[in-house]
Amino acid sequence: MTLPLFLGIDTGGTYTDAVLYSESEGILASAKALTTRHDLAVGVAGAVETVLSDLSGAAARISLVSLSTTLATNALVEGQGGRAALVMIGFSPEDLGRDGLADALGNDPVIQLPGGHDVHGRETPLDLTLLEERLASLPDEVSAVAIAGYFAVRNPAHEIAARDLIRARTALPVTCSHDLSSKLGGPRRALTTLLNARLISMVARLIDATSGYLEKRGIDAPLMVVRGDGALISAQEALLRPIETILSGPAASLVGARHLTGLSDAVVSDIGGTTTDVAVLENGRPRLDTEGATVGRYRTMVEAVAMHTFGLGGDSEVRTEEAGLEAGLILGPRRLMPLSLAGQLWPDTVVPALERQLRASFPGRLDGRFALRTGLPDALAAGLAAQESALYSRIEAEPQPLETVLTGTSQRATLDRLVARGLVMIAGFTPSDAMHVLGRQDQWNAEAARLGAELFTRRKAGSGKALAQSPAELANMVSERLTRQSAEAILTALFADQGVHGIDPNRSVLIDRALNRAPGFVRFGLGLDRPLVALGASAPVHYPAIAAMLDAESFVPVHAGVANAVGAVVGQVRETVIAFVTEPEEGRFAVNGAGDARIVKNLDEAFALARELARNQACDAAIRSGAENPVIESFEHIDMPLIEGLEKLVEARFTAIASGRPRIAGK
Repeated sequence: MTLPLFLGIDTGGTYTDAVLYSESEGILASAKALTTRHDLAVGVAGAVETVLSDLSGAAARISLVSLSTTLATNALVEGQGGRAALVMIGFSPEDLGRDGLADALGNDPVIQLPGGHDVHGRETPLDLTLLEERLASLPDEVSAVAIAGYFAVRNPAHEIAARDLIRARTALPVTCSHDLSSKLGGPRRALTTLLNARLISMVARLIDATSGYLEKRGIDAPLMVVRGDGALISAQEALLRPIETILSGPAASLVGARHLTGLSDAVVSDIGGTTTDVAVLENGRPRLDTEGATVGRYRTMVEAVAMHTFGLGGDSEVRTEEAGLEAGLILGPRRLMPLSLAGQLWPDTVVPALERQLRASFPGRLDGRFALRTGLPDALAAGLAAQESALYSRIEAEPQPLETVLTGTSQRATLDRLVARGLVMIAGFTPSDAMHVLGRQDQWNAEAARLGAELFTRRKAGSGKALAQSPAELANMVSERLTRQSAEAILTALFADQGVHGIDPNRSVLIDRALNRAPGFVRFGLGLDRPLVALGASAPVHYPAIAAMLDAESFVPVHAGVANAVGAVVGQVRETVIAFVTEPEEGRFAVNGAGDARIVKNLDEAFALARELARNQACDAAIRSGAENPVIESFEHIDMPLIEGLEKLVEARFTAIASGRPRIAGK
């Protein structure tokens, strides 16, 4: 019998990774391709075709495809997404000013309707007149609609009525808040729903691109997507709830770390091109941010991994420290294209330009820097100011030395705005280049890296001395700086997770002495209470030294560079439903939170109904999300204090969690 294969894909900021996985044999092949932002399908195809070429007949054996991505996270951080209308049912105008909702709305339309429910699920009459009046023009104004009802988590009837009306009269995608969260807190639930609506078209493009490639390749298998808590959902559910894919990539890396190392408790640090993500594994699962994931400026109600992200990676900008007489370096937070990569892609342009700059008698302030377009469609350049448009028109698809692109000092700020919009990228010296100089990495053009390092050594410290005497000395300085900044980032994340305040690892004298192993009458030391698992393509190069600085046991798995794709393919479907029981009147019990509210006159009957509703709906949700034969766990919390000798029900919560492996083709 031919055993099925699983295909895992991760689309990151720099690379798209792919792995072929067998449940009996483990990882059979892995590959990377540069992420193609203008058309994500190109990068997906590049990585997948490489792994398929390693195993004859593999495409026909693929029975499951699973995808993780940073697309939704990046969109929220960068303020991108489609225009959406927000329908608020039963809220006051003042509620728009809470939890950052007004800021997130900007000039998107809001439709406020009378209605909503109370904490027990009892309704205030709904009036849909205003919504009906807007439906004719709404499709011309927005790409999606978000609906949030007052206490909809206790009774979603009004959200459902508004949703059904919009679907009957328009083709707009609609998101209801009760489908995204069971937590109270209306304005933040409305914010989460609005962001979800904005992401629908963006995530749809990625899923459509991946599905289209798979179809052309003849791979007929279910497509799953990693949620921000590390669980899997079907691509169809991800299209309805794209907000749940924020922090998908980091969550997948944690699941991958658990699978690759077998460790139940660990600190996991994933170094990519742009960022370092730090999180904790406890009892075999990622620690979750139960208050809701914070992405960019917004605190959502999406339960996701408690992840700390730092602007530090292999492609971080290397900068000289401005203050002080001694030579010093700072890495990040901005991402550059490494000179070694630019030299690999355009050797006839980049290398001669660097050689020419080195022949000059005096160093130039823009030496070793190039500008190029990122390849985004021209439509995304709409709305540029005159100065921005003029500069953008001079920048080409291939790298050009900054000295030829910029005609005046004032244009530096204009260039920075084009970079911030994602239209232009700067190429310059990075830690990846330093590793090429030292021979620790060799995938790109080492000569371009060496030339860039030699140009960088000509810079002066505050004392007037050269920053370094040789490219190798500079590269070692960069390596040491990355080690120190990474150690400080890990400590910052762990202090935050444990609620330790008032200690800044970047400024603390005691932590500085401990990390430096400084001698003295009093010696300071620190260490981690669990192993440090390092992930990312450059993890084997950097993390042994980082672990040693933190006095931690180091694990760098064999497949550390594709851990996200591994996590995508080995994860499980997991859905949670909570049913609530309250007592709005003496002897009358409201059961809600899992569908329509119901009134029951017997407490035991109400509890039994809540248990049944939670279990049934959790099982149904898991099956919709792609699970096969889900297993259900149940938990109860009953708040029923003794008041004047009698038990009084405040609230009872019945939680059901349904989980299982996804269905595979042929089953």
